[in-house]
Amino acid sequence: MNVRKKLLGLGCASLLLFSLTACDLVGQEPIPTQLEPMLSGRTEAEETAAAPAETAPAAEEEQTEQAEPAEETQTAPPEETAGGAEAEPEPEDAPEQETGSEPGEEAGEAGETGSEAEPQEPDPNAVTPPPSAGVAAFELSGPAMLGETADQGQDYVDRMIFLGDSTTYGMKYYAVLSGGKNTQQVWTPSNGTLTLSYQGFASIVYPPDGSEIPIRDAVRRALPEYMVITLGVNGISFMDEQAFKSEYLSLVTDIQSISPDTKIILQSIFPVASNYEYLSSINNDKISAANQWVLDIAEECGVRYLNTASVLVGEDGWLPQNLQNGDGLHLNEIGFGIVLAYIRTHGYQ
Repeated sequence: MNVRKKLLGLGCASLLLFSLTACDLVGQEPIPTQLEPMLSGRTEAEETAAAPAETAPAAEEEQTEQAEPAEETQTAPPEETAGGAEAEPEPEDAPEQETGSEPGEEAGEAGETGSEAEPQEPDPNAVTPPPSAGVAAFELSGPAMLGETADQGQDYVDRMIFLGDSTTYGMKYYAVLSGGKNTQQVWTPSNGTLTLSYQGFASIVYPPDGSEIPIRDAVRRALPEYMVITLGVNGISFMDEQAFKSEYLSLVTDIQSISPDTKIILQSIFPVASNYEYLSSINNDKISAANQWVLDIAEECGVRYLNTASVLVGEDGWLPQNLQNGDGLHLNEIGFGIVLAYIRTHGYQ
C-alpha cells in the first residue's frame, strides 16, 4: 500500500514536471522545424506534401504581372476631311504651281502666246516652200471693192464689229481697237478662232455680257452698224470653191435677213509668210484664189469687199517678216496697224 502511494506520487510529480517543461518550451522558443513532423505524427514527406506553398501566391502574382500586356501607345487617328474621307498626306517639297497663261494663249489656233514671238531665222536645211502667188495675184478688181477715200477717222472704226477667226482675234490680243483687250468690237468663239465650215452652229463670246451665243443671235441683239467679216483661212486647207462659197453665202445672207441695215464688209484673207509651217495646206496661191471667191460673194450679195491683203504682201509675194508674230500666219501689232489704216482710208461707200 505504501509502495503504491509512493509510485502514484512519483508519477504525478513526473507529469507535473513534464507539463511545466512543455509550457516552458512553448512560451519561450518556437519548436524546431525538424521536430514538427515528429510531434504531429506525420512523416517529413507527408508534412511537406500537406504544407501550403507559401511562395505560390507571390509567383502567381509575379506571373500575372508579367502576363499583363504592356499598355499600348494609341496612335492618333488620321484627320478627316469635311466629307469624312481620310485626308491625303501633304507631299514634301511640292512643286510650286505655275501662274495662269497670258490672255493671248487662249486663242488656240491663233498661235499667239503670252509674249510676242520673235521672228524666226530661215532654216538653211528647211525644204523650199511652194512658190507664192506673187503680188499681182492679190490685185483684184470689181464693183464691190472699196476704193481709196479720205481718212474716215477713229470714230468710223469704233462703229464696227469684227467677226472672224484667229486673224481677227489678234486685234483684241494686241489691243489695237478702242477698249484695248476689253474691246467690245471683236466677235470670236472662246478659243479665239472660227472655221468657215462651222459658221452655221458655232457660238461666239458676246462682249457686252460675256455669254456664248450663236452668231445669228448676236447679230439680232447688237444690230451692228458696220460688220467686217474675215473668214476662210482655215477653210481653204480642205474646202473647194463650191463648199467655200456655200458656207460664206449662208452667213452673209442670214445677217442681211436679221439686220437689213447693217453695212457688211467682207475682208480679204491675209497672206502668209515664207516661214509658215503648213504651206502645203495653206499658202498664198490658195489664199489669192479664195480672195477672188470672197469678192464674188460680195458682188452676189451686194455687200462690200476690203482688199487689205494688197498692202500686206511684200515684193517677194510673202507676208513680210516684220508684220507677223513669228508663226508666219498671224499679224503682229505693226501688221494690224496697217490693216486699220487701210480700213480708215477705204471707207464704206
